Amino acid sequence: MIGKTRLAAVLIVLALTTLAACGSGSSEETVRVYSGRHYGEEETFKKFSAETGISVEFLFGSDAELRERIDAEGENTQADVYMTVDAGNLYLAAEEGIFQPLDSQVLDDAIPENYRDPDNLWFGLGVRARTIVYNPDKVKPEDLSTYEDLADPKWKDRLCMRDSSNVYTQSMVASLISHHGYEGAVKILEGWVANDTEILGSDILVLRTIEKGGCDVGLTNHYYLARLLEDDPAFGVKLFWANPLDRGVHTNVSGAGVVKNSDNPDLARRLLEWLATDGQTSFVSGNHEYPANPGVEPDALLLDNFGNDFKRDPLGAAEYGSLNAQAIRAMDEAGYE
Repeated sequence: MIGKTRLAAVLIVLALTTLAACGSGSSEETVRVYSGRHYGEEETFKKFSAETGISVEFLFGSDAELRERIDAEGENTQADVYMTVDAGNLYLAAEEGIFQPLDSQVLDDAIPENYRDPDNLWFGLGVRARTIVYNPDKVKPEDLSTYEDLADPKWKDRLCMRDSSNVYTQSMVASLISHHGYEGAVKILEGWVANDTEILGSDILVLRTIEKGGCDVGLTNHYYLARLLEDDPAFGVKLFWANPLDRGVHTNVSGAGVVKNSDNPDLARRLLEWLATDGQTSFVSGNHEYPANPGVEPDALLLDNFGNDFKRDPLGAAEYGSLNAQAIRAMDEAGYE
């Protein structure tokens, strides 16, 4: 929660940016998006406007600032859609009453149940896999297996991971709690800590540290490695799909929902439906995410480097948010910083 003084500054500084509808003449129909996701949405919104004649106004900000702004605006909010990354953020927005339930057969058909809210308050649109990455000069893929195995003493002084304040880490730990119970998850975390895991401030830093030999193995979202490979196809880190013989890889989502006090809920629904279908490729390819719609192919870089046949943990993404508080407490109890 940000303070009143800072909120006032946010309200003054942030301004909506408009993408006018393309095509023959302008349109008075406008949908407004508040987005905590910053991965090239502008181009996607332009395509939506060109195809539908609906203008898009949008602003970007931090998740907490945008949720605070929607709350402060109340019934007079300018937001029609709230978009963000990680199911933990989507769950929190739903708990705060930001969304309204959405009745859409298009979205029901396009997005699997485990990638959407049980009450259809929000829908995942892009999938991000958080899995094992390693230095192939120091580790053989046959040496790797599961998230749990990284607690084995054989990995002492060889691991790099993200900090406990990161929402991706929190959702990863929430999944461990779901599968192993609270005490089981704490035990796994204690094993990671006992291995003197180096805690770093970004996924990119984890990957670069592995490549430079600072550690051998880590956990990151797949698309960070994809970005580095796009810039340098010879980048010296490989990806391993975790837990292939049991539940599969931990996957999370970026997604969106229609704001409860939206002035244009029908336009907001049309935007989400488009993003889940005709706009899926545009939405996910800018960040090399996997499509949430299983009928849409991933981009060529993902197919060439990682493939698309990995086993995915079927755990519902909404559960990451519901277990977030326990995940934070478990990391604190285990000494994971």
